[in-house]
Amino acid sequence: MAGQNVRAGGGPFGAVIVKDGKIVGEGVNRVTVNQDPTAHAEVVAIRAAATALGTYDLSGCEIHASCEPCPMCWGAILWSKIDRIFYAATQLDAAAAGFDDANFYAELAKPADQRQTPMVGALRDEGAGPFTAWREFSDKVRY
Repeated sequence: MAGQNVRAGGGPFGAVIVKDGKIVGEGVNRVTVNQDPTAHAEVVAIRAAATALGTYDLSGCEIHASCEPCPMCWGAILWSKIDRIFYAATQLDAAAAGFDDANFYAELAKPADQRQTPMVGALRDEGAGPFTAWREFSDKVRY
């Protein structure tokens, strides 16, 4: 899938999500095709699997990716509760091709106010309000 995607003008990444031995979602890198910086293969596959299974909880699934997931994809995999990650190429292989995630890992290790794109907290009292409402809402669906 990753190789086919390159020949079709996309990035060199592909992923499938499997549950009970069956593919329930697949995706290829669609960043430039969709003009969407979040359309990495793993995220596209997660969206497809969640739609196919009718749930945001992909427990019981595993993801097979053509490359070690970047920090964004890894976060999406954790949020989706996928049980296991299998990957082929490493982040070093991706870096050699110009897809270097090392900066992202380094940025995550820095204090928020020292990052390349500084993060500044503001309006905390107003921002905390929805979380109070969430805690008090009896019909919430936890995720």
